[in-house]
Amino acid sequence: MSGRRWSRRGAAPATDAGRMTLAEHLFELRRRLFRAMLGIVAGMVVAFVFYDPIFNFLKHPYCSLPASNRLGGHSCTLVVTGVFDAFAVQLKVAMIVGVVLSSPLWLYQLWAFVTPGLHRHERRWALVFAGCSGLLFAAGSVVAYYTLGKGLAFLLSFADQLTPLIAVDRYLSFVTTMLLIFGVSFEFPLLVVLLNLAGIVSGRRLAAAWRSIVFGIFVFAALITPSQDPITLLGMAVPMVVLYGIALAVALGHDARVAKRRAQSEYGQLDDDEPSALHLDETSGGDPGVDALR
Repeated sequence: MSGRRWSRRGAAPATDAGRMTLAEHLFELRRRLFRAMLGIVAGMVVAFVFYDPIFNFLKHPYCSLPASNRLGGHSCTLVVTGVFDAFAVQLKVAMIVGVVLSSPLWLYQLWAFVTPGLHRHERRWALVFAGCSGLLFAAGSVVAYYTLGKGLAFLLSFADQLTPLIAVDRYLSFVTTMLLIFGVSFEFPLLVVLLNLAGIVSGRRLAAAWRSIVFGIFVFAALITPSQDPITLLGMAVPMVVLYGIALAVALGHDARVAKRRAQSEYGQLDDDEPSALHLDETSGGDPGVDALR
């Protein structure tokens, strides 16, 4: 197999330039997706085995409400309205838990598929941001879980003369949406840091616009939270403001390091799009490559 090599055992063959053809990329993607699906299925099996404690954990925010806001008083009952709904709910819970439990595996498969196309320093930064992204998403989900009970209590407090009849599938959809929205929203500071590292937004500009950004965070939280209650709004907005402050500190520190390196560099005063002077030797015919070999 001249002209081709295997970068690692079981991986798609790569050319001498380290590149794969379109067909090889598709084969590699199929292999990564298959492994990710196996991990999700394994997580679903675990969820089916431990379904009762997992379902009780997801139902706890509703069960923690005052008895007057729950159907059946102290029993915290959720209802089904169809013959197959109970099985569909169990399947949905297993799918959610399977995706969460197998997230390290499918995130790694995504990472392994993207990494070969990056430079060495880009791989290092991508690994750092992938780890931070997982931690921020988990933190957002935890905050969402602990604000669910407060949000439900606020919304159901309006049903003074009504009996809440909450279908279990709609309740799980509400819980899943809250966890997902909070988890994705907590990625905002990571986006700010990425824009700063890419040179798109400076730390000084972020600091100057902090009032507008904080106001935008509260407006975003008011619009994006499905419950639309003030407790959930504050539960999302306040941590996002704190995380924005941390991202701002990181951006300012990065800008200070870049400014220090530029001050110590011979060409530090040049703009990024301004060419530097090349001192070419006349004997080389104006070819800087020849000068480098001399």
